Amino acid sequence: MKKVLALMGSPRRHRNTEDLLDYLLDGVNKSDYEIEKLILKDLDVHYCTGCNHCGRTSECIYKDDMQMVYENIDNSDIIIFAAPIYFNSINSLSKDLVDRCQKYWSIKYVLGQAYKRNENRRGIFLSVGGAPFSHSQFYGSVPVMDFFFKAINVDYVGNYFISNTDEVQVNERRDIEKELNSIGNKIDDIGSFQIHK
Repeated sequence: MKKVLALMGSPRRHRNTEDLLDYLLDGVNKSDYEIEKLILKDLDVHYCTGCNHCGRTSECIYKDDMQMVYENIDNSDIIIFAAPIYFNSINSLSKDLVDRCQKYWSIKYVLGQAYKRNENRRGIFLSVGGAPFSHSQFYGSVPVMDFFFKAINVDYVGNYFISNTDEVQVNERRDIEKELNSIGNKIDDIGSFQIHK
């Protein structure tokens, strides 16, 4: 059975960011995919200190819940990262997890080793921003997610962005639920997509 890893990076439960993630997961065929949903605020993940231990050993020096996250990353076919926008990029809770993936970059580019997962894996980024719609609202987050997915050998295939959530909550928008259910339902053959509403 294939596996979906869903990373929920908002510190607020059952609100806009998690609603996006749950709508997409609700559409995924459970007979084809095992789903592992991780709530980042419930995990003990130390921030990266740039100690370069991973550049010498291929392992992170911190033995915390990130070890379980690494295992899930290594064994997942699809990785969905949901994070809110704070100051035009992903929030710090999500960024701490991304920074701890320095281990993968070090394995490939410092130690020159092959990271074991190279086959067809796909990544999707879901995000919400409270401010009114603007084309630049999510610009700061996209390069971060691009490098995250590249580090873990995942094809970054899609962005789904919702603006103006300070005024209109995600759960008030039936069109969003329907659209994300459809994306989840077609996750096996989903092509590249960029949606910003």
